[in-house]
Amino acid sequence: MIEVAGARRDRLRVAGVESIGAYRLLRLARAGLEPGIPGQFFMLEAPGRLLPRPFSLCLAPTGELAFLIDPIGPGTRALAELEQGESIDVFGPLGNGFDLSVERPLLVGGGIGVAPFPYLSERLGGPPAVLGFRTALHAEAAALVPGAEVVLDPTLVTDALPADPGDVLACGPEPMLHAVARLVPDAQLAWEAPMACGYGACYGCVVETGGHNRRLCVVGPVVRGHEVPADG
Repeated sequence: MIEVAGARRDRLRVAGVESIGAYRLLRLARAGLEPGIPGQFFMLEAPGRLLPRPFSLCLAPTGELAFLIDPIGPGTRALAELEQGESIDVFGPLGNGFDLSVERPLLVGGGIGVAPFPYLSERLGGPPAVLGFRTALHAEAAALVPGAEVVLDPTLVTDALPADPGDVLACGPEPMLHAVARLVPDAQLAWEAPMACGYGACYGCVVETGGHNRRLCVVGPVVRGHEVPADG
């Protein structure tokens, strides 16, 4: 069995599944797993599917780990349809999360990129946040992030950033992350790529960072804006 420092594999019981606007919040009994650092991820077994799916931790209440799911494919739909009392295999925490030693944090998210922010906001003491969504239904997830400013399409989340945004921590679709990187080169970006293993063995999540092709699950998923290709 593969061992990864700080991570472990366990079978967790579903404590509940609830709707948050267009998304689903999957709550799992924590058992022996630690929540890790905001921005790290967990590999969740997708019932009926061969490969697990990577998810950042959304909330870490006492005794639970909660994940925000956008049910858009067979794997995510299978997870969203789990029922209380069922159980799935979970492996984590994995990868490198956000650097929390920032003086003026500003959370910037788009769509399901809001997922790691409730836990991140809690760890940072409730910093300001700017979140962008496609519809008002999707924007209901902003309620998970205290005091967040919300913008809806066609307004871009980057249009709502202050002139001096401070220390940006961002998560969202790739075009949004590239736009943030152009505005704030030192921003921390939670990048996304297909992952099959979560610990660097399969090379399925290779992306270009710092001018080199690297495994995102090893160097990230959080990278700096100046490390990603400028042209998107």
